[in-house]
Amino acid sequence: MKNIFILLLLLTFEGFGQQANRDLQIITLSGSGYDLGLQHGKQLKEEIGDIISAWKKNTSNALKKDADLVVAEFFEYANFDEAIKKWTPDLYEEVKGIADGSEQNFNDVFVLNLLDEFWVYLDNLYNHHCSSLGVPARNGNPGYISQNMDLENYTDGFQVLMRLKRIENRPEQLILTHPGLIALNGMNEDGIGVCVNTLMELNASASGLPVAFVVRRIINTTDKEDLLSFIQTVNHASGQNYILGIKGEVYDFEASANKVVRYNPLNENGTVYHTNHPIVNDDVKSWHNQFNPNLKEKEKPKKTNSHLRFNAVETRMANSEEINDQQIMDALRSKDDKNNPVCRTNNNNGYGFTFASTIMTMSEKPYIQILAGPPDESDYIRVDFSSK
Repeated sequence: MKNIFILLLLLTFEGFGQQANRDLQIITLSGSGYDLGLQHGKQLKEEIGDIISAWKKNTSNALKKDADLVVAEFFEYANFDEAIKKWTPDLYEEVKGIADGSEQNFNDVFVLNLLDEFWVYLDNLYNHHCSSLGVPARNGNPGYISQNMDLENYTDGFQVLMRLKRIENRPEQLILTHPGLIALNGMNEDGIGVCVNTLMELNASASGLPVAFVVRRIINTTDKEDLLSFIQTVNHASGQNYILGIKGEVYDFEASANKVVRYNPLNENGTVYHTNHPIVNDDVKSWHNQFNPNLKEKEKPKKTNSHLRFNAVETRMANSEEINDQQIMDALRSKDDKNNPVCRTNNNNGYGFTFASTIMTMSEKPYIQILAGPPDESDYIRVDFSSK
């Protein structure tokens, strides 16, 4: 299994959503649990069918094996149901509703919601290139968390911003996603949000809580202490970095199956940033020990894609006295190393691309700036929460 990623590196994938047709689709959903998923499934029925077909074609091409057999084998390994039902039972019902509303097989929809967990199953180390930033509120300026969300080429054309209407015990939410998926990242109207980076090198758990469900649990939260307790105590299914924005504060946690460690570069301006290698969490898979943060400095890799992107972002963020949204946009659009850019064009070459870019502003009235595709190809649009 650990060698399957080599196939993924060697293949050239066909693009399913073409750049010329790239639009950010915005949908509004209400209710909770199964009913919320049912609306999602019905509103995006055609698109969910299309992305499942695209996923299966991509998977079959990459692994030289029928995707339905791959899904069956994956669910022999995966045992996430119990954790999902324990920590986020409404979200399990929501996935069931998406499947019923779109008239798709449950496991086909479920695997869309196990994005990182499927990557873990393949041990695909080199398919992850997200870059994330966090800027705390200071000196009267708002706080920000932001991200280039990088995904596989076949997802282009499927960019969705999902607005979940507020209900009792749940704030309004703006969530980046694609059809059939409950979340990639997002923020709620109280100014609590999350951006994520895959850390494939860290130990995983086949019975932990998957990343998409962790993200939604975070965005459902309005209480700081509840959120900080949750992120540090839940059993994590996949190695993942979480940059949390909490009403102007920012926190960064590297999570693995066995530990959660806060990362804080101690910059005078309070900024945090992350790419796709562990910096402080040493719960590393034995076969990826070259990425163990405890290694001597001279033994650590310095020229990987993740390290070069990290250096680019750090250079732009660490020492600025005051950082505004334009500086964040410039960082997210950057290609300081042309072979390892923060902003990644979709060349349909099998190495992925920047699916969408988000900047979440934690001001008195929080809002999101977002665009579909690489941020150097179009302008951000502002999306506000509805009035209470």
